[in-house]
Amino acid sequence: MAKYEPVIGLEVHVQLLTATKAFCNCANKFGVEPNTNICPVCLGLPGALPVLNAKAVEFATLASLAINCQVRERSIFARKNYFYPDLPKGYQISQFDKPLGEHGWIDVPAADGSTKRIGITRLHMEEDAGKSIHDGFSDSATRTYLDLNRCGTPLCEIVSEPDIRTADEAFEYLTRLKEILLYTEVSDCNMEEGSLRCDANVSVRLKGAPKFGTKAEVKNVNSFRFVRAAIEYEIERQIEVLESGGAVRQETRLWNANEGRTFSMRSKEQAHDYRYFPEPDLPPLVLTPEFIERKRAELPELPEARRARMIAQYELNEQDAATLTASREFADRFEAAAKTARSAKRVANLLLNEVGGRLKVLELEQEQSPVSMSGIVQAADLLEEGKISSKQLKQLFDICFEKAEDFGPVYDREKPEQLTDASAIEKLIDEVIAANPKQVEQYRAGKTTMAGFFVGQVMKASKGQANPALLNELVAKKLAG
Repeated sequence: MAKYEPVIGLEVHVQLLTATKAFCNCANKFGVEPNTNICPVCLGLPGALPVLNAKAVEFATLASLAINCQVRERSIFARKNYFYPDLPKGYQISQFDKPLGEHGWIDVPAADGSTKRIGITRLHMEEDAGKSIHDGFSDSATRTYLDLNRCGTPLCEIVSEPDIRTADEAFEYLTRLKEILLYTEVSDCNMEEGSLRCDANVSVRLKGAPKFGTKAEVKNVNSFRFVRAAIEYEIERQIEVLESGGAVRQETRLWNANEGRTFSMRSKEQAHDYRYFPEPDLPPLVLTPEFIERKRAELPELPEARRARMIAQYELNEQDAATLTASREFADRFEAAAKTARSAKRVANLLLNEVGGRLKVLELEQEQSPVSMSGIVQAADLLEEGKISSKQLKQLFDICFEKAEDFGPVYDREKPEQLTDASAIEKLIDEVIAANPKQVEQYRAGKTTMAGFFVGQVMKASKGQANPALLNELVAKKLAG
């Protein structure tokens, strides 16, 4: 790695959340009976003509603007010709030299703590192919099954510039891209269902070399973690090939997660191999400036901007802000709760640490938490008012999770109250001091850490109900006595 520099570009395919397919009225729905959501249009039967889905155009425009692309007022659909068993038309309707969006960017954190801008070459619209199924049947060893339900599903393909230099940068780019797409609600980005798929183009070159090396494309990677692992493996593989005197082949490779390696699938086509030409059955897609600006006005507050605002508004650290804004729905729920609480920062702390920590141990999701947002606000306000201690709150949350009850009913039933009566606390301190003359001597001889001993003993005597701040103050006063 001291000698070579990786060059990485990512191609991300995003299925759009339209009700119907890109060019026909078939339902755009995952998980239905194979080969049922199909028609002459998405199968490319003779005489069938495509009609562009207006909602897909809206979603693609919104996504383009969210990733800082310039949206073309006039874009062209093209035929991309290739021959796979799951592509019944023998071509794919896509966009080529005149895509919908161009020249965008996403900022990602760099290894040195700064921000790095990753360019986006293009966002273009296209339709998905069907799906070849190679296992799960008694004769899978000799036959491949086809499910053509996915044919014609509307896609955006988002192509980055070759600006990425490490597997970690690729991971950060994908994470932020997915966040943005989820915030705009153009896709559910479910990688397990194929709603978001990533191909990585990886090459290496000598540091300082003016030209890129020969790239290999890694396909069929179904998680960001595996994308990172596949890129790391491919970088090492290509360096080994070059160091042994060989040449890297331009090819498509597949990632095998079980073996932790890539393997060759086929030679990689060049653009001219697809014989692109304008789609004769579709006119140019023309967007008015008014339409583009209307879509721009519909953009939500995007994750990076929201993080910055929440850090300033709620005095959060960067890590907490990042966790709270990981999904738009989670951020919305937090902010709605924070506005009703005495301290938004305390709500964030309880939500992420006390509740979040317990959920993590139990391997539960946020929506499975027995403690609601209103319960967290109630707990935060009680802490803020000094009516319960941190220890009491932890005990109450333990009961909530043990009994699967919200905080309110548990608090009403248990009713722990902090002891804030100074005279009552002083009485307990006097009893503890009288019972521990040796420790008093040690404290007055200069061992001031013994104050913690007395605080602990009084807290024990009060069954954890003494107000901590008042208790510490009174112990120091009594011992100084």
